[in-house]
Amino acid sequence: MPFPPSPRTRSGPRRRSLLAAAPAALALTGCTGGDSGGPTADGGAAADRARARAARDSEGLAERYDAVIAARPGLADRLRPLREEVVRHAQAFGGGRKASPSASPSASVSASASPSPSPSVPGNDKDALAGLAAAERELADRRVRALGGVPGELARLLASVAAAGAAHVYLLTEGGA
Repeated sequence: MPFPPSPRTRSGPRRRSLLAAAPAALALTGCTGGDSGGPTADGGAAADRARARAARDSEGLAERYDAVIAARPGLADRLRPLREEVVRHAQAFGGGRKASPSASPSASVSASASPSPSPSVPGNDKDALAGLAAAERELADRRVRALGGVPGELARLLASVAAAGAAHVYLLTEGGA
């Protein structure tokens, strides 16, 4: 006999379910850079552009994490694992040369400061985390919208990385409070 739901049940996903779902989604699809079926004649160039754009987006997000870590060192322990995951996403899309997971945040920020302006970091931890969460949310939403225009393996990778981005949003806003 099933138990009735508790009247105090929170709406939306719970932290445990997000933490369990994101790695499981990554494990199922794998963060690999190659397509199993090869490029198609009509969609190969579009898939290559989508993959390159996704890599650049992840690299830009890693730079944003670097800027927050450099400006708000008290958040470094909390943000480093998320940043490393973002770097792995960039590598899965074929990028990640600008920011490697072993690079120190200050080295990555100084190395990437010349090609693009450094993102501004709010003056307090809460606003800095909110800014990262907004960037993660926007990127995850953009990746979900791109799913219909890419071939199967790339669509699975985009979906997996978008799910991980959604988990990052949760961890940045509610998960570590």
